[in-house]
Amino acid sequence: MSCSQISNLQRIQIGIFGKENVGKSSLFNEIIKQNISSVSPFAETEINILEKAIEINNMGPCLFFDMPNLNLINNLFYASEKKVSDVIKKIDIAIILINDFNFECEFNFIKKLPDILKIVAINKIDILNQDYIVELKRKIFNKFGLEAIEISAKKNINLDVLINNLIKMKPYQEKNIFGNLIQQNDFVLVIIPQDTQEPQGRLILPHSQITSNLLDKEAIVMCATKKNFLNVLKTMRQKPKLIITGSQILDFVVKSIPPDIKITSFSILLARYNGDIKEFKKGADSIDQLKPNSKVLIVEACTHIPIEEDITRIQIPRLLKNYLGFDLKIEFLRGNDFPNDLTEYDLIIHCGACTLKKDFMLSRINQAKKQKVNITNYGLAIAKLKYLLDKIYF
Repeated sequence: MSCSQISNLQRIQIGIFGKENVGKSSLFNEIIKQNISSVSPFAETEINILEKAIEINNMGPCLFFDMPNLNLINNLFYASEKKVSDVIKKIDIAIILINDFNFECEFNFIKKLPDILKIVAINKIDILNQDYIVELKRKIFNKFGLEAIEISAKKNINLDVLINNLIKMKPYQEKNIFGNLIQQNDFVLVIIPQDTQEPQGRLILPHSQITSNLLDKEAIVMCATKKNFLNVLKTMRQKPKLIITGSQILDFVVKSIPPDIKITSFSILLARYNGDIKEFKKGADSIDQLKPNSKVLIVEACTHIPIEEDITRIQIPRLLKNYLGFDLKIEFLRGNDFPNDLTEYDLIIHCGACTLKKDFMLSRINQAKKQKVNITNYGLAIAKLKYLLDKIYF
């Protein structure tokens, strides 16, 4: 998968923070090698966030954010400022720029980020006195417990040191979707759905993610469509260890294959990899407790123009009605939208989250658990609604 095909939420996300005029925009421009962030001597008065995706050698795909000044963020209590809080929830590493001794603002901000990796950098060392820098580093270490890096974004001094520190702090990203389910040389049949929702001429992200992971495992992979998978199955010299298909045709495939072949869906594999499969199973089972006045939230992380047989707005609501025998109150969200208060819902049905980082998806699951709201994902919900949960691997 090329860098251009990678979702922004799959990138290592790095935010540049600091008070006004500390050099955030200069550092942002120097790192991305473009002048897209304006450098101004005046304090910011609006919430403006710039972002740029780049590739860093030995680190991989990254997304850098030039954040508003910390005075402004803290004054707005960023947790209630949605545009800022949505970015902060995604950030893996925070670069905090400091060049004066009044860093109570920075300290208060860092206390709100206990789970984010942090780098503190003293910027503008080209115009600061060496004794001043030494004393500032000492006080930063005493206050933050962090060794500050000395840089000058404007003069490109020690930016290589900053980048090397970022590389050393690279968050661990688990890539093994299958665990011990698939071993080297296992036969796997991947059935790619060919319906109106699949873009012509290319694999969508879940298909490419899972197929790529199978190749990394050195499995023997054969791909087929709904129309020809039975012919492909006949040509395989041995039964596949696993069949992977789309949720929409899961029932058709289950009815067409021998019962001793394991079968699962793209969405269920992503639920295991990117979420909490036990919590999702519990959420799928809770569908039986829904009542006519129950309220369901269906969440789709990616955005696209809905089509005639859209899985989110048409297929899942229809399956719910057919299974339960009555209509429910259903709301839909897409993209980054996710309510802080989930207590008005009886069930959340989330997409496979192929565009979300695992930590980000787990934060949504934990939020639902804390508020005692059941949550499941498309794959398990569809399998439940098609009476297939006992016939598939999850």
